[in-house]
Amino acid sequence: MCTPAMTGLDIGSKTIKIVELEKEGEGFSLSASGIVGYSGITVDRMIDEKEMASLGQIIKKLHKEAGVSSGDVVISIPEPLVFTRTIKFPLLTDAEIASAVKWESEQYIPIPVAEAVIQHTVLARNEKSSPPEVLVLLVAAPRAIVEKYIKVVQFAGLNAVAVETELLALTRSLAPPERTVLLVDLGGSSTNIAIAKQGLLAFSRSVAIAGDAFTRAVSQGLGVTAEQAEEYKKTYGLTSVQLEGKVKGILDPVLALVADEIKKAVSYYLTEEKGETPDALIITGGTSAVPEMISTMTKLTGIEVLAGNPFSKIKVDTGTAQKLAPYAPLYSVAVGLAMRD
Repeated sequence: MCTPAMTGLDIGSKTIKIVELEKEGEGFSLSASGIVGYSGITVDRMIDEKEMASLGQIIKKLHKEAGVSSGDVVISIPEPLVFTRTIKFPLLTDAEIASAVKWESEQYIPIPVAEAVIQHTVLARNEKSSPPEVLVLLVAAPRAIVEKYIKVVQFAGLNAVAVETELLALTRSLAPPERTVLLVDLGGSSTNIAIAKQGLLAFSRSVAIAGDAFTRAVSQGLGVTAEQAEEYKKTYGLTSVQLEGKVKGILDPVLALVADEIKKAVSYYLTEEKGETPDALIITGGTSAVPEMISTMTKLTGIEVLAGNPFSKIKVDTGTAQKLAPYAPLYSVAVGLAMRD
């Protein structure tokens, strides 16, 4: 017997994705999905309720056309707007950890606690370490930003039942439960980097070098419009044989900056967090579909790079799976949100 469906709503910088899943035993099955592009300012920069209402109507239309049955949705806050820290406490109980987080958050986040929405997750209990300790992931977002996202959802006639970060959702949909892996979400305005250990988010970082930066570089390098540059990026990407490798020559230095940030993230995790070396890099997001991205990223990072498929953990009928395949990298966050307990 299926439990009530859960819906994930991912409001990105260029596209909005919605996914409805039904819980079936220990797994999930896909009951509805949809995606729509939009232009304009992002939710965090909106100050006018008319803008929020307009975006709400786009979401409302997507919700209807996708055939989503539930009005309850789980939403995400973009990673650049979130503060994430890993904290070590003595071996406390869950209740004691909750209390400690409440009182000690102020020293870990750069905004007043009263103006933040704060959540925490216990990553590990190290009873055999000396001294014994518990590792806790602290996540905080500005309350004003969270309220804007909730208001946009309300304008769509929907109810936000939970709010979390993009990388928490991404970890749920893509991370293998038994390994330590890198997750890299190449979006439009930012590249989000995570390290997941045994299916839990252990480290995160966000950098403002992503698809838009690639497009600007091509536009300036070839002297073409942003629209033309976007098409060149998607069509020729990092291939050396297409267009005499001109697009690749422009994109290589930009991608090298992203690869450097990934290496820095791993180095910090190994030295400061004393974590395990990731054995693979799982790549997702719209920009991950650029031709030859996986082979180029493998050379730059020296790590095995895999294409993330958020539907690999979900039961999807064959026909729908074929239709979704080209868009799978865009759905990773929405699927993870819908998988939330």
